[in-house]
Amino acid sequence: MAFSKLERRAKIKRRIRKNITGTSEQPRLSVFRSNKQIYAQIIDDSTGKTLVSAGSFNNKTVKGSKTEQAVAIGKEVAEKAVKAGITSVVFDRNGYLYHGRVKSLADSARESGLKF
Repeated sequence: MAFSKLERRAKIKRRIRKNITGTSEQPRLSVFRSNKQIYAQIIDDSTGKTLVSAGSFNNKTVKGSKTEQAVAIGKEVAEKAVKAGITSVVFDRNGYLYHGRVKSLADSARESGLKF
């Protein structure tokens, strides 16, 4: 039986989230990508609160191709996190392959000071 793309991603996401949780010491950096936009947020799962977020939607500073937008969002979320006192996170690729825009965002966040 073949799964649709969404069912396959949901299955992978459940498998990932079974092992990854964000704590107050090391919150979770979650990535969501749509066909046109990309979003990242840092979440403390113990309290259920989003600590820092960034997205390409309605962001005037983000221009260029989708990969370039992902790099800019990774940099922005990392800078906000460092400003908020967060240096170490757990990366949650949210069921997406670690490739392309997701990888670009992660590499950019690492270069901007986040450790994961």
